[in-house]
Amino acid sequence: MIEVEVHRQLHAFLRDQGSDQWPHYLTIARLVARAFRLQRSAIIEISASAKQQGLHRLSYLASLMLWREAVILVAPLAAQNHLLRSEIPHLREWMQVQKPIITSDHWPGNHFSGVLLLTPEVWLKDYLNQDYQLPLGIPTLIDGADQLASWAREHLTLSIHPQDWEQLIWSYPQQIDVIREARVKLTRALFQHPDNPYGCALIEAHDYQIIRDLHYALLSFDLGRSPALWQKFWQIHEGKDQLLWSQINRQQGSFILHAAPLAVNRQLQGLWSRQAVVLMGSSFDIEPEAQLFRHQVGLAALTYVQFAAERETEAIQLYLPEGLPLPNTAQFQGKLIQQLHYLLAVSQPSLAPTVLIIEDTPLQRQVATLMAAEFGSRVKFETSKLEESSILITGWEFWQQVQQIIPCPRLLVIATLPIPSLEDPRVAGQVAYYKHHRQDWFRMYLLPNALQRLQDAIAPIRRQQGVVALLDNRVLHRSYGQQILAAISPYARLSYIDASLFQPPAVARVKAP
Repeated sequence: MIEVEVHRQLHAFLRDQGSDQWPHYLTIARLVARAFRLQRSAIIEISASAKQQGLHRLSYLASLMLWREAVILVAPLAAQNHLLRSEIPHLREWMQVQKPIITSDHWPGNHFSGVLLLTPEVWLKDYLNQDYQLPLGIPTLIDGADQLASWAREHLTLSIHPQDWEQLIWSYPQQIDVIREARVKLTRALFQHPDNPYGCALIEAHDYQIIRDLHYALLSFDLGRSPALWQKFWQIHEGKDQLLWSQINRQQGSFILHAAPLAVNRQLQGLWSRQAVVLMGSSFDIEPEAQLFRHQVGLAALTYVQFAAERETEAIQLYLPEGLPLPNTAQFQGKLIQQLHYLLAVSQPSLAPTVLIIEDTPLQRQVATLMAAEFGSRVKFETSKLEESSILITGWEFWQQVQQIIPCPRLLVIATLPIPSLEDPRVAGQVAYYKHHRQDWFRMYLLPNALQRLQDAIAPIRRQQGVVALLDNRVLHRSYGQQILAAISPYARLSYIDASLFQPPAVARVKAP
């Protein structure tokens, strides 16, 4: 059987290369091979740290290379480039496999029996745009599948830019005044929305009426003249399951209209019967058997296997002080700054950078000013150019972008949990959708997003079993706190922090009794 051959070859390769530091290589390789052989889809969940380090890639590559027929690997472009530079050449040379491995944006042809690397965008486009160029029944593996719903929503999002209004005018020379008047009215209406840190606003009833009036005006004339993008927009903009919002540039006096599905399960539901799919990723769900994730992407019951983080090699040291005020109180800011001073002072022996994740923009600025007054040029704000002992102040999004390209911090400080803010109009619109359908919007939307972002943010610290300071006391005083602690386990909780945790290895050995 293919499972036996995959196990034998990968085991020999790992032994030859001395790359057996992860205990799940062979088990995952057999699971992938078995799913392909039986044509049964499966979800394989690994830890966020293992995913970021790419430890799982050798496992699925062995199965892909030894499978005798065509297979598809769906992976983001960055992951593809890494595979083509590193794992694929080494494994292919050692196994002496002649199977073709190509990247493309289309199916190579009926003769193809190799490994086809596709980006998520290309793979989803084939089905969602009803191109159907990819043959039925080709075993497929998706790397990073925990982002599948986001990929699908991004692909299905329509955006109307300023230049698209010009194209609409060119298509209706007799309706120039109508289109321009609608655009001016919409600009005025959108700019009356209160400014917010997210630079966007939901399309409300008054805004929507302007769009609807323009639609009817062009419909009575000849809607078929509209450019393709506008025709798609006219088809979906009145849908109850669509989220309409505008991205506003107040300096330039312009805006971009966006329309995105609030849920993608119906659009994806028919995809899974076309081929067996192995979905690999981390932080899929807070529910057993990834039930919530499966609902989000329209997947029926299937094999689910989880490989949790290893306590021996991936446990963090968690500092979770008691007695701090909750983030929504007036006392929180002062106590937070006290804690930051304490943590930065006690961690000074470390040569590795320290990362402070603070999402609130005014608080970011205040902390940066206060810390710079004490620690000088060590303090940096959202930059990847760090020196020894730098103190990086960042929001969640920037940290996710740079965490794999900067030196691994010894101390990660999290001011507040990454629960999506209802002040973000897009989040508010999504919550309204769950409320409309009488669903638990916190459990189904806010909490899963927070846990996934939290697990991904902590993942680099696990490599060195470093220190994570979580200063949001909701973990201790809210009913969902236990789910958060379970999501970031394994950990050893610290009641206090001292400088010995941050001594360079050589110094620590000298001082050891």
